[in-house]
Amino acid sequence: MTTMQETAPQAAAPAQDNDVLLEINNLKMHFPVTSGMLFQRTVAYVKAVDDVSFSVRRGETLGLVGESGCGKTTTGRCILQLYKPTDGQVIFEGQDLTRLGTRQMRAMRREMQVIFQDPYSSLNPRMTAGNIIGEPLIVHGLVHGKAEYRERVADLLQNVGLNPYMADRFPHEFSGGQRQRIGVARALSVSPKFIVADEPVSALDVSIQAQIINLLEELQEQFNLTYLFIAHDLSVVRHISDRVGVMYLGHMVEIAERNEIYRNPVHPYTRALLSAVPIPDPVLDAQRERVLLSGEVPSPLNPPSGCVFHPRCPIADDNCARVIPELREVSSNHWASCLKAEGY
Repeated sequence: MTTMQETAPQAAAPAQDNDVLLEINNLKMHFPVTSGMLFQRTVAYVKAVDDVSFSVRRGETLGLVGESGCGKTTTGRCILQLYKPTDGQVIFEGQDLTRLGTRQMRAMRREMQVIFQDPYSSLNPRMTAGNIIGEPLIVHGLVHGKAEYRERVADLLQNVGLNPYMADRFPHEFSGGQRQRIGVARALSVSPKFIVADEPVSALDVSIQAQIINLLEELQEQFNLTYLFIAHDLSVVRHISDRVGVMYLGHMVEIAERNEIYRNPVHPYTRALLSAVPIPDPVLDAQRERVLLSGEVPSPLNPPSGCVFHPRCPIADDNCARVIPELREVSSNHWASCLKAEGY
């Protein structure tokens, strides 16, 4: 007998105040899977992002966490319109980016930039550091004359902690941390308001990670930047973020203020992630409760019915396999999509 899947009553997360820079409503990104050699046809869809909603205030850092393949990077690229979303709205300063034409979107790209994960592959090896940083200035017509161009590039290098004489060096002449600083300078070159930092420290040594995180915080304060900080390292996210959103299999399962989500996680998946974070004190580490998840992450090609987490959830019941939970406020400014959460 086939059971019809139900959906819990919808309740979209409202903006926390009137100073919202970015608002995401019901964002979906489904990649088609095709079959056939000559006449290709779509046989299925990979649901990389499936009905995600959240907002980002001006000047804040929203951390986006979750295991590999949960849709974090795809969400960031949909916001920047590097991927054209299947459905939903990406509202930046009152404009829905999904409705903008190519020329309008090109002008909007000055306002939103990206720092890529890999500092080795994200820089053109045939270009000098100065040309990499200065190229956006030329593309957007922000400098006039060689003298202004060189001065602006030198300023950007100094802003990220590099010497101006390094402008004539090629990427292979820099260390990994220095290359990521070049990537940060490139993102800053057009004076953006919003930056997607896509796991910017995951490829770096731990000591260098701290330097880059501190640099991002200093630049945020200096230039009033807003970050979407994508990561899988929860300790890094806790250090830099004002709020934290947790994603699982293309869905936002919990979002709250940084201290609240670490002190009082509601969703079972969030609890499992936090229980896996190492604690330097062996006594405290031995005393804390471990949340062990069974099974593997389901494929986004064929996600489970109802709550996508229910096959691995330690507290799931039959209702969880039938009803799709919506992101709802379970306490003040704390949102979760769990049918068994208190206050849901």
